[in-house]
Amino acid sequence: MSSPDTVAGEGLGAVLGTIARTLQAEPDVDTTLTAIVTAAVNQVTGTDCAGISLIERGKIRTVAPTDDVVTAIDEVQYRTGQGPCVDAIAEHQIFRTGDLTAETRWPAFTPAATATGMRSMLAYRLFVSDTTLGSLNLYSRSVDAFSDQTERDGHVFASHAAIALTAAQTEAELQVALEHRDDIGMAKGILMELHGIDPVQAFRMLVESSQHTNMKLHKIAAWVVEHHRELQPAVAPTETRHRR
Repeated sequence: MSSPDTVAGEGLGAVLGTIARTLQAEPDVDTTLTAIVTAAVNQVTGTDCAGISLIERGKIRTVAPTDDVVTAIDEVQYRTGQGPCVDAIAEHQIFRTGDLTAETRWPAFTPAATATGMRSMLAYRLFVSDTTLGSLNLYSRSVDAFSDQTERDGHVFASHAAIALTAAQTEAELQVALEHRDDIGMAKGILMELHGIDPVQAFRMLVESSQHTNMKLHKIAAWVVEHHRELQPAVAPTETRHRR
């Protein structure tokens, strides 16, 4: 026979799973992020506030915080390179602390964190396959706010949340690509002609340039097209003289 704690845990897991699946119906990335942290605060026992540390082009930033203290604590983690969310992302594990005042794992982080009044933290890596999106971070002003069962239930929720976030990001990228498909198509054509490559290789060049420069793909494409146009007046007269 299941104990009351087990039954309660199974109930929470089912609720979080249902909520997480509905996240995929959210219309955009920002709405999905807000829905994730709101559900976490409302449903995960002991959680006073939550936020997401999102990886974007090699940098981490806090999004959808439910309280300003979330941003303040996260900034300390990013600055010191220490803390539950930083380790959850780097080490691909769940990190929990029940009392920050007695925590010894992050000496550069904990003094500033405890000054905010927070005592417990729980951080989950958000990932799909081998791609790490960031971390879901839960905060509490109570000591030992998160139990072993809560940690397990939250892990299920975080897994669903990562899938929903990936779907929203993909949809957003496709929308942007559609809106700028002319520039992207022209840029691919220019690169194909200049470098003697196929469409797939040309698109890969655009993507790699986007990653290396921290610029959006469509902006890279627009730059290629504009730069090519600027060169044309200077190149055309030379080509004309060679033909004579």
